[in-house]
Amino acid sequence: MPGNSVLNKVMAFGNRTMSRLYAKSNGRIGGKVKGLPVLVLTVRGRKSGAERKAPVAYFDKDGAYVVVGSGGGSKETPQWFQNLAATDRARVLIGEVTRDVSVRIAEGAELKQLWDGLVLPRAAFFADYEKKSGRTIPIAVLTPTI
Repeated sequence: MPGNSVLNKVMAFGNRTMSRLYAKSNGRIGGKVKGLPVLVLTVRGRKSGAERKAPVAYFDKDGAYVVVGSGGGSKETPQWFQNLAATDRARVLIGEVTRDVSVRIAEGAELKQLWDGLVLPRAAFFADYEKKSGRTIPIAVLTPTI
């Protein structure tokens, strides 16, 4: 779909721009969205193998970072999340600290527990995103690898 290609290019440009601003300002620019903290995720593209960066809101949970593939309620899972789902490791930048992380996609009871017990109580607007998208919103758990 041609419109989708243009939208993907605009989104990629926005991600690159915000990721650079975040990194240059140690998270002072772009460090929060809708009251949630933001990290810059670096993950290899599942097709290209090239490193891709995306600013992503996250939740702290027991020393791990929980990220939600809502795409603001888009019908498709965001590219950055699809890349995460295709790997077992990534890197995050939080403020001025960079960490390698292992990646685990939540499923079944864990997905429900994270959604109902962590995401919705702290950011109820995600329920609107799920309704708008018509899909189950995926969640990944990113655990620092010391």
